[in-house]
Amino acid sequence: MPSDVDSTADEQSNGYWFRRGLAGIISAPAFILMASFVGFGGLAREAGWSAGEAAFITGFIWALPSQVVFIGSVAAGASFGAIIIAVALSAVRLLPMTVALMPILRDPKRPGWVYYPASHFIAITAWVVSMMRLPDVPRGGRLAFFLGFGMSLTVCNVAVTLLSHQLAGTVSPVIAAALVFLTPMYFLVALWSAARMRADYLALITGLVLGPVFHHVDPEFDILWAGILGGTLAFGLHKIMERWS
Repeated sequence: MPSDVDSTADEQSNGYWFRRGLAGIISAPAFILMASFVGFGGLAREAGWSAGEAAFITGFIWALPSQVVFIGSVAAGASFGAIIIAVALSAVRLLPMTVALMPILRDPKRPGWVYYPASHFIAITAWVVSMMRLPDVPRGGRLAFFLGFGMSLTVCNVAVTLLSHQLAGTVSPVIAAALVFLTPMYFLVALWSAARMRADYLALITGLVLGPVFHHVDPEFDILWAGILGGTLAFGLHKIMERWS
C-alpha cells in the first residue's frame, strides 16, 4: 500500500498541484499517446467522419480502443444498441484500473461525488502515470494533480485528432497503423517496469501467451478470455509457488 507523503508540500494549494499535473504533458507517455492519436484522426477521416465529429469522439469517449470500436461498429452498420454494448465492453478493462487507483487518489476530506467526473480521465496513460507518481504527491493534492494531467492529455489529443484529420493522406497507412500500437506497447513496458510482485509478472506473461491463442479460437472475445483465464492462472501459479517457497 502506498504511504502518504508528510511534508510541507501538504500545505500547497490545489492550484499548485493542478499545474504540476499540467506539466506532465511534457513527458514520454504523453507524447506516445499523442502519436497514437495521429492514427485515429486518419482512421476517422477514412470512415467518413468530419474533423469536428472525430474531435468530439475523442473528448467524449476518451479511450483509443473504444473509439476505434465505435468507428468500426458504425462503419459496419451495427445497430445503436449493439454499438453501445460493444463500446461498453471494450471499456470494461478500465474498471480494475479505477478500483486500483481509487485508494491512492481518494482523500477522506473530499466529498465522494468529485471523483465521478474525474473518473472520465482514467485511461491507460493517465492510469500508468498516476500509479507511478501519485504516491509521491501529498494526498490532499492528488486529485488536483490527476485532473491537471488528465485534462491536459484530453485537450491535447483532441487537438491532435483535429490536426491529423486535416493532414490525413500525408502519412502512409502503415505508419498510421503503427502509431496506434505505440500506446499498448508503452503500457506493456510500463506495467512490467512497475511490477513489484511475482503475481504481476506471471499475469503479464500468461496474458502474452494466451492472447494469440484466443485470437485464433475466439477473435471477438480474445482479450476478455486472455484477461480472465490468464489472470486466474497467474493467481493460481502464484499461490502454488508461495507454498513451495
